[in-house]
Amino acid sequence: MTTKTIVFEKIEQELSSIQINTISDERRDTLQPLITFIQNKAEHGQEIRLNFICTHNSRRSHLSQVWAQTLAAYFNIKNVHCYSGGTEATALFPMAAKTLADSGFQVKTIGPGPNPVYAIKYAENAYPVIGFSKTFDDDFNPNNEFAAILTCSQADEGCPFIAGAEKRIPITYEDPKAFDNTPQQAEKYQERSLQIATELFYVFSKIKA
Repeated sequence: MTTKTIVFEKIEQELSSIQINTISDERRDTLQPLITFIQNKAEHGQEIRLNFICTHNSRRSHLSQVWAQTLAAYFNIKNVHCYSGGTEATALFPMAAKTLADSGFQVKTIGPGPNPVYAIKYAENAYPVIGFSKTFDDDFNPNNEFAAILTCSQADEGCPFIAGAEKRIPITYEDPKAFDNTPQQAEKYQERSLQIATELFYVFSKIKA
C-alpha cells in the first residue's frame, strides 16, 4: 500500500478544520460531475487531467489548481495532474500567491518578470505545482483527455468550445479581485481560498481509489 503524502503542518491544520457540512445541496450537485469524472478515470486506472480555467488565470483558477493537486495527494488519489489557464494570460496575482503562502504552502519565485513563475510546494517530497498565467490552450497544458473546470462565469460564457476537453464542468466562484486595495483584501482572498479548499476536499473525499 502506498504511503499517504504528508502535507506541510500548517496545510494539515487548515485541512483538519474544514467542515464539508457547510456545502449546500445545490453546490454539491454542482460538484458532482467533477466527482464522477475523477471516479471514472480512477476506476479505469487512467490519467486524471484537470484544467481549471478562468478569464485571466490570475486568482481563482490558480487557487483551484493548487488545492486540487494538494488534495489529490492528501487523499492518495493517483495519476492526478492539475493545470490552470485563462482565456487570456496576465499574471498570477501576488495576493493569490501570498494567500497560499499564508495557508502553509512554500511559494518560491523561480522566474521573475511581469508574469512571474512560481514553484508552489505542499509537501516536503512532492513535486511543486508550477504557477504562472497562461491561456488554457498553452503548450504547458494538456491538449486532450482532460476535464475543463470553469471557475468563473465569464470564462464559462467566453469559452463556448474548449478543444480537447473530454468534459466541461462549470464550478464558478466569486472573484476576490473586487476587494483589491481595500482593508478586506486579505480576508476575502483567504475566504475564497478556503471555499475552494473545502469544496475540493469534499470532491476528493468521495473518490474510491
